[in-house]
Amino acid sequence: MADGKRLNWIDAAKGISIILVVMMYAGNSVGKETGDISYLRYIIGFATPFRMPEFFLISGLFLSQVIARPWVRFADRRAVHYMYFYAIWMLIHVATKTVLGGPPPIEALSTVAISIVEPYGVLWFIYMLAVFSIAAKVLWELRAHHMIVVPIAIGLQMLNIKTGSYALNQFAEYFIYFYLGYIAAPFIFTFVAWFEKRKAVAIASFVAWALINGAFVFSPGFEIGTYETQMGLGALPGVHFLLAVAGGLAILVAASLLAPLASMKWLNWVGAHSIVIYLSFALPMAMVREVLIKLGIVGNIHMLSTIVFGVAMISPVILYYLINKTGWGKFLFTRPAWASLPGTRAERPNKKPPHVTIATPAE
Repeated sequence: MADGKRLNWIDAAKGISIILVVMMYAGNSVGKETGDISYLRYIIGFATPFRMPEFFLISGLFLSQVIARPWVRFADRRAVHYMYFYAIWMLIHVATKTVLGGPPPIEALSTVAISIVEPYGVLWFIYMLAVFSIAAKVLWELRAHHMIVVPIAIGLQMLNIKTGSYALNQFAEYFIYFYLGYIAAPFIFTFVAWFEKRKAVAIASFVAWALINGAFVFSPGFEIGTYETQMGLGALPGVHFLLAVAGGLAILVAASLLAPLASMKWLNWVGAHSIVIYLSFALPMAMVREVLIKLGIVGNIHMLSTIVFGVAMISPVILYYLINKTGWGKFLFTRPAWASLPGTRAERPNKKPPHVTIATPAE
């Protein structure tokens, strides 16, 4: 299950996911600032049902290999690991906004304090990965039966819960996908392997899925705004969940077809370094967006969105290259030994890893 070939398609799937996530933030932010709608918004509209669910589904795939570990070791790899990057980049975001004329220092400190219990901005995904991991571990320790957990988690997703807590809202919305990745991993690997051996069937099935997904998303009731998308029939409780699962599996199958191609090595690399991109795309995206809009040198909304999206994707790659080249700033993407729970440092030699990913089977 963890051979090189399969790791490649998992990386490719994560590559597709992170591209869609960055595209969403780029398209949405440009739309919000300009009041116009670019072609990126329609691509993201199509991906609305499965964009984030698929990321969480992948992140749960290898949880079964580590969930039985002692609490300290598990928490170090599955909670502290993510919270370290969350804390570092949250502080960078807040400090940058303050320096550039955002909230005054006292408000910045308040934001930092609140970010301990409420995930900050685009970094919410990293925060929730730690929360989901701990929740799954608690359920495992309690020997909670999957037949009880799954219906409850599906119910939480279908209820579209809105509380005063963003963390609770996101937990209700997305925990089911992380948990399904965990408990259904053997089925998912078998499912993808079956299509890997039947490429014609895989392509035909992918096209059929795309047509069905598009039909539910763009059906009557669909509305696309400058910042948000309202799906048509795809927004119905239960339908949204089914589209999310189907979309997640479809992306995995597509990734299994793309990963072996020499022309797609870049996609595998992007997926393998997805945390690098996720952590560091927002700041350069916001800066180039604000500069271009204020200067007014790019009047076409489609071109403006494309440039902002391109910068958001490329800037993290450049930063990662410079860090590896100079040796400065490794702490931004590689957790140092000191950021470990007592008793776990010996398991984590402070050496330069081949790459850092959102979720690795070696955890």
